[in-house]
Amino acid sequence: MSGKAASAESEGKALTSRATEAPETEEILRRYPPDPRHLLSILLDIQAEHRYLPRETLKTVSDYLRVPEVQVYAMATFYKVLSLKPKGRSSIKVCMGTACHLRGNVEVLRALGEHLGISPGETTSDRAFTLEVVYCLGCCSLAPAMMIDEAVYGRLTPKKAISIVEELQGKVMAK
Repeated sequence: MSGKAASAESEGKALTSRATEAPETEEILRRYPPDPRHLLSILLDIQAEHRYLPRETLKTVSDYLRVPEVQVYAMATFYKVLSLKPKGRSSIKVCMGTACHLRGNVEVLRALGEHLGISPGETTSDRAFTLEVVYCLGCCSLAPAMMIDEAVYGRLTPKKAISIVEELQGKVMAK
């Protein structure tokens, strides 16, 4: 049997031996050869699919790439973009840089947390929103500011921030 055929056969066995794994994860793994250099790309794709890295997928990726599970875990915890905790469909990033802090984003953050019923770093139970604190959005002239997904909102008050989130909640409920 040629080296490529043996590799394809062992890859197929590695995939079929994980019958309990989510089909989405299996599909992601099929896109990549079982080479450790693809670890970050695989984790990013899994994160995009699930909005976090389910712990059981770390073992699956470890087995597939034939690397120690600790290596997969180390990468999953090193990069800020990767998360072991479920994230919401939308991410609310409240800036706490100097300008935003001085202009009242502490109250904006408090109001958003109360409105959503979560603290910074948490996700709503319906997984609609994750509330996060960041230390610079790079838009100090708009302070206080927040970013929801890719949109930046500035010159916020607690009331204005809640209004923006309520509008988004309405759109989520309409889907």
